[in-house]
Amino acid sequence: MQPDSSGVVIVDKPAGATSAKVLAGVKKLFRAKKAGHAGTLDPFATGVLVCCLNQATRLAHFFLHDRKKYRGTLCLGIDTDTQDLTGRVLAEKSTAGIKAADVQAVMDRFQGIIEQIPPAYSALKHKGTPLYRLARSGHPVQKPPRTVTIDRLVILEVAIPLVRFEVACSAGTYIRTLCADAGRRLGCGGHLQALQRLESSGFALNEAVSLDVLEQLAADGNLENRLIPMAQALRDMPAVTAGRRMADRIGQGQPVMQVDLIEKLDLAPEKAFKVLDTEGRLLAVMTTPKDGQRLNYSCVFNR
Repeated sequence: MQPDSSGVVIVDKPAGATSAKVLAGVKKLFRAKKAGHAGTLDPFATGVLVCCLNQATRLAHFFLHDRKKYRGTLCLGIDTDTQDLTGRVLAEKSTAGIKAADVQAVMDRFQGIIEQIPPAYSALKHKGTPLYRLARSGHPVQKPPRTVTIDRLVILEVAIPLVRFEVACSAGTYIRTLCADAGRRLGCGGHLQALQRLESSGFALNEAVSLDVLEQLAADGNLENRLIPMAQALRDMPAVTAGRRMADRIGQGQPVMQVDLIEKLDLAPEKAFKVLDTEGRLLAVMTTPKDGQRLNYSCVFNR
């Protein structure tokens, strides 16, 4: 492949590898100049990792704020400092007497809009330093609660002390915090034992491919089949097609007005839409004006 090919690759991240290491492998296979991912998975977690290559790295922030879906396993009776299986055990309590109905009742309370306190071991930053580094150095920082949304939380199996579940949620939701909070409400504590991301930014696990498969595709010369073009990657974003004159103006960064659009958009102010050329390639992402007629540039791509 050309080292400047741009697009998105959906990888099924294996357990035991950091998101950064997986991304580096993808970057090397595609011989990309730049690479970034849209949402970190912890090393023990598996599943959908959205990898953006070259110009597509500028799309990552559009994916970061999209909704996610996970399958996880809650282990009751043990609290850890990281709220997951990798942490130091802080406390152990009996799970005797806890029934499936008790678990269901507690999990039901997390449906909808809730407040979460971000874990001390997280990639969030405090004065420029990731929280996990501060925690590891013995100076943990507790961030204030923030609002997240649990769209759907379904228990798949209860086999005390383990609870398997699926959750669909807003970006920024910590599943390990969800497990720790559930364990606390049940009175026995708990932590996240396993996690698989099923969906992220509109991409599902059945679209993801392992690094091993990518390596084989690279050896066979078929790697480009796994690269999703930028225009297609922005699946839910409204689109308009630019004629030659408008495409030239966008390429030169000249002002574009709403009246210049052949296809009219019925969007609220400050909403993003993609502009394609006549061959379906992504020219730019723009936003509707808060007032007036002039469209706002979000990002423009080389043709």
